[in-house]
Amino acid sequence: MASPRAILIGAGSLALAGGTVLGLHGAATPAERQLPARSVQLQAAGQQAVPLAAPTVTRAEVISRAKTWNPHTADRVPYSQSKTHGGYRTDCSGYVSMTLRLPKPGPNTVGLASSTYTTRINMSQLKKGDIIIDAIGSNTTRHVVIFEKWANSARSAYWAYEQRGGYGTDYRTRSYGLSSGSEYKAYRPKNIA
Repeated sequence: MASPRAILIGAGSLALAGGTVLGLHGAATPAERQLPARSVQLQAAGQQAVPLAAPTVTRAEVISRAKTWNPHTADRVPYSQSKTHGGYRTDCSGYVSMTLRLPKPGPNTVGLASSTYTTRINMSQLKKGDIIIDAIGSNTTRHVVIFEKWANSARSAYWAYEQRGGYGTDYRTRSYGLSSGSEYKAYRPKNIA
């Protein structure tokens, strides 16, 4: 298979060999111009190029973006695996993808746990904006939450943002991943500054 000369990196844009970004309908968007050439990756999905790069986001921005879906209020975004809000799915992985500025509509939970977007870390290494993922099971059992801070000095619970079924956007204490043998694991997003 010949190596590709151009790959899709965003809606209507191409990255050419050498890192030049071109918009298909004119100049690249400011967000697309921010993508460093080395972060543009190609993932084979048959013959298709898949966009994988995402702009850098700070830990404070992740939390600020999480708050835009009005967690734990009457104005929270309702949960759905088929609907979108601002172009992102309104399920847990779509919500996390939005906070991390990943390509819309966002990878699913298994995709978030892949080396494409995150690096596995120990629970003790969690920092604001990191994520805790259960990538085992089906789309009705997998889940991902955004870590904000420890809830106590014993580190037996933490404050997290999540998009949960039957409720929508929430902010509450969680203990996912803290018990021995838990399917929940800690991950650090690769595009976090």
